[in-house]
Amino acid sequence: RYFARDGTPISPWHDVPLAAGSGGSAGEYHMVCEIPRWTNAKLEIDTAAPLNPIVHDTKDGRLRHVANVFPYKGYIWNYGALPQTFEDPHTTDRETGFAGDGDPIDVLEVGSALCAEGSVHRVKVLAVLALIDGAETDWKVLAIRADDPLAPQLNDVDDLERHMPGLVAATVDWFTHYKAPDGKPPNRWAFDGRPRDAAYARGVIAAAHEAWKRLVRAPTGELAL
Repeated sequence: RYFARDGTPISPWHDVPLAAGSGGSAGEYHMVCEIPRWTNAKLEIDTAAPLNPIVHDTKDGRLRHVANVFPYKGYIWNYGALPQTFEDPHTTDRETGFAGDGDPIDVLEVGSALCAEGSVHRVKVLAVLALIDGAETDWKVLAIRADDPLAPQLNDVDDLERHMPGLVAATVDWFTHYKAPDGKPPNRWAFDGRPRDAAYARGVIAAAHEAWKRLVRAPTGELAL
């Protein structure tokens, strides 16, 4: 899936702004939806291809899908990315102890509506988890669409636990075990799988935005991932 604005091709990674406009509230960002909730296809922004389309990821020549790991069906949130962010694989995070995975920051959108593949939404950031995937830091930002009926009541991780009890625990459980059907060991977590609050999440996003700026301003003029 390619993207365009007023008929001109754009990159969903580089050309969609991170901040949700000057009129947006603090902590609101744009999210590019890659994978709608309850689906299984592993879709993602191709950071290496021109214009960075959303593609169906492959491994060993086969299209990738996540298994249904009881009691879950596919992805349990609308899964997407924050544009203009970069988890730098050359910089070790001083708190997690691991460098980034070389991708934009992942967003887990927890609202009531299903988001379409390739849709762009304003989201309110609530919390962040630090998955350790292999030997890489893979941040998972929990957020809700700003137009969701519940959004006014959700501002931080405590609100998320109050209004959606068990969702954070299910998120940690899902990411811990979702590769088990492929014969892989459980994933690990920084901070023992405990979420950090919205303020911490905004700091992670700000650092990833600065890393993206360094990436696109590389002296070679190329995106050297």
